[in-house]
Amino acid sequence: MDIRIRALKGPLGTHWQVSLDRHQVSFRSESEARQFVATLEARVQAPHALPAAGQRMAS
Repeated sequence: MDIRIRALKGPLGTHWQVSLDRHQVSFRSESEARQFVATLEARVQAPHALPAAGQRMAS
């Protein structure tokens, strides 16, 4: 997953945008954007249990 943070200047001042591949999420401050990225990365890297054989979805 490609995650980027950038500052965007607009008529109401600077806001921060986190890009996740083709999706964008805007924040009021750089610290909010960085906290979002840290939480997202922690969730992606967390161990995930695979469902039991009987609980898997059919393909």
